[in-house]
Amino acid sequence: MTFKSKQQPPSTSTLLFRDDPLGAAVADLKRRKLLKGAGALLAGAATPFMFTGEAWATTETTPITLNGAKRGGTLTAVIHPEPPTLAFFVNSATMIGAVASKIFDGLIEYGPDLKPRAQLAESWNVSPDGLTWTFKLRQNVLWHDGQPFTSADVKFSAEEVWLKISPASRRVLQYLTKIDTPDAHTVVLHLSKSTPATFGILDSLGTPILPKHLYENTDIRNNPYNNKPVGTGPFKFTEWARGDRIVLDRNEKYWAPGQPYLDRITWKITPDVSGRATALETGAAQYGERNPVTFADADRLAKLPNLIVSREGYNGYAAWLWLEPNLRDPILGKLEVRQAIAHAINRDVLVKTVWGGYAVPATGPESSLVKSFYTPDTQQYAYDPKRAEALLDKAGFPKKADGWRFKLDHDFIPYGDDYRRTGEFVRQALRRVGIDVNLRGQDLPTWIKNVFTDYNFQLISSWGTDGLDPQIGIEQHYWSKAASNGTPWFNASGYASPEMDRVIEAAQTETDPAKRRDLYVQLQKIAQRDLSLINLFEFRWFGVWAKNLRNVTDTASHSRANFARVWFDKA
Repeated sequence: MTFKSKQQPPSTSTLLFRDDPLGAAVADLKRRKLLKGAGALLAGAATPFMFTGEAWATTETTPITLNGAKRGGTLTAVIHPEPPTLAFFVNSATMIGAVASKIFDGLIEYGPDLKPRAQLAESWNVSPDGLTWTFKLRQNVLWHDGQPFTSADVKFSAEEVWLKISPASRRVLQYLTKIDTPDAHTVVLHLSKSTPATFGILDSLGTPILPKHLYENTDIRNNPYNNKPVGTGPFKFTEWARGDRIVLDRNEKYWAPGQPYLDRITWKITPDVSGRATALETGAAQYGERNPVTFADADRLAKLPNLIVSREGYNGYAAWLWLEPNLRDPILGKLEVRQAIAHAINRDVLVKTVWGGYAVPATGPESSLVKSFYTPDTQQYAYDPKRAEALLDKAGFPKKADGWRFKLDHDFIPYGDDYRRTGEFVRQALRRVGIDVNLRGQDLPTWIKNVFTDYNFQLISSWGTDGLDPQIGIEQHYWSKAASNGTPWFNASGYASPEMDRVIEAAQTETDPAKRRDLYVQLQKIAQRDLSLINLFEFRWFGVWAKNLRNVTDTASHSRANFARVWFDKA
């Protein structure tokens, strides 16, 4: 069956899903389950990737609406750290996607209800066996340089970017065998196996669409247009003043009539957390997402009449933080050492003192917000320093005369002060059990190269999103075949387990929802047993924005929204 859209995205559309035997546990949420062996499209179905919200918002937000929408205005948004590149199809770092998602549209986007909405594809159809996906593309869409957007751009991007470069699509679409373009506005994807996660990756960042006329017969990873991008999205790249700002201007020829409403978006690079708070408080900036200020400042700013502090808009952005040991290291390659590290850290105190309660201890790699797949029934490592010391003794690392067992370098992810303080918390915890930790701060490009290209690290702290499906967000950290030298956030630990690989590969093509859930429950159990990641906590994100800014929560994830429908109301 077919879904169609005109100018405004409809409220319903997606795959038809089979009744969920676990549905009673989440009866308050509308959901459907995937038909076994099918990918049929029907209106009214919700995605299978269900998140439940918790009341962490500190102020109320405004309704999502275009009623009275006004043209004009510059949105200044604080961002940190500075993107190392704008090649979002190579590096999936959040701050890169935050900028790129305004420049590039995808085939579809996801609303706050997690349902797909039309973007460059105005309608789509999936065959009953789930192996043939047909997309009807919008006509009269232009690239920012004035060239027409056609099915040739999608075919080129699928063959050269989705299957060869883009981190997530390379895995999820591994069974994509052929792309047909019967005309300039039709694309047909042929899969050898039906993959349930496909519909969770068809947005602008998951399956990037690049201009064929600028990238064909070039070194795509190093094309000069990577950092002066030309897209089809609502905003055009104007300027990148390194260390200061990235400027995007309104696309006057955007396909949606009257959109975008904003004239300009300026991403102000603001490393200092107090500087971000001041900019938001004074109105110098009107938007900051993904915990842009300290938790104390969040509570303070929430009381101001001109600002909103809220967790809304993160329905599809469950994320967690972990410690990642380099399993190639002779010390961290020992399971007892990893278990000892897990027992040495008091997660409850960590989330309360460092993260101000805007986090909860993790029980594994899957977020407890993702009820469709989450299980708490995994091996846990309660805070127990004595147990940690016994495990270190057993591993062959008794305390020496100086009181230390061994030295360990810990490279925390350089995303700001909260991450540095998390590293300091871990350092103090491990020192208490005799591990002499050297905490190292690096700039982001250096950290990425050391970790994901050179594997020159012992222990890192890092984080990632669960995505709209475990195959999209979790698999990459545990599947041995996902390891890809030079690709950030892909199995840097060197973990390889035939048992884990079998579970992951079975889940990739399992279309029975109950069986697929069981496989991902197994994944969580194996992950917690093997501890290739020492999972610490789940984030509870919040954003801060001006009270007269509308529709910033009209999305499943703040960082992925294109902001075409964002507008300023009266102050």
